Amino acid sequence: MRDYFIEQADYQRWASAELFKSLDSLSDEQRQADISLFFRNIHMTVDHILIVTRNWRARLAGEFSKVTNDDAPLYEKWEELKPAVLNEFAQLKTWLIQKKPGWFQQIIEYPGSDGAKRRVSVSDGLIHVMTHAVHHRGQISAACTRLHVPSPEMDFLFYLRQRQS
Repeated sequence: MRDYFIEQADYQRWASAELFKSLDSLSDEQRQADISLFFRNIHMTVDHILIVTRNWRARLAGEFSKVTNDDAPLYEKWEELKPAVLNEFAQLKTWLIQKKPGWFQQIIEYPGSDGAKRRVSVSDGLIHVMTHAVHHRGQISAACTRLHVPSPEMDFLFYLRQRQS
């Protein structure tokens, strides 16, 4: 299980980098235009991926004071947001490498955004982080198609093929 999550963190970094290649062809105005995504625009959706990934790493580490609200963006500038996302997934991978296999089976308690006490296994929390990022990258990929920007191949098998070549 440990190796699976380490590879998933690396995949998330790779898939984000692939998506950013396409998004770089858009102007700031296009990335920040309201195109009816859940977080209004591409920039805010990428920022949301970063916020949630950081928040979950903080929860899994028991550092609840580091959990932030997602109502304000972390980065206003695209050229600062991109490396922050890539760095976050790289740090997540490094952090996971340091964990013992039994840690992934542990149950954590954390305060929910509504203040209620929540419980989840570490592995389920990590699955949430990974699927959350995929979900929102999919929304952004669909937006790329609408904006006539090539949408990259971000499937896990493409990651594996590129890694093996």
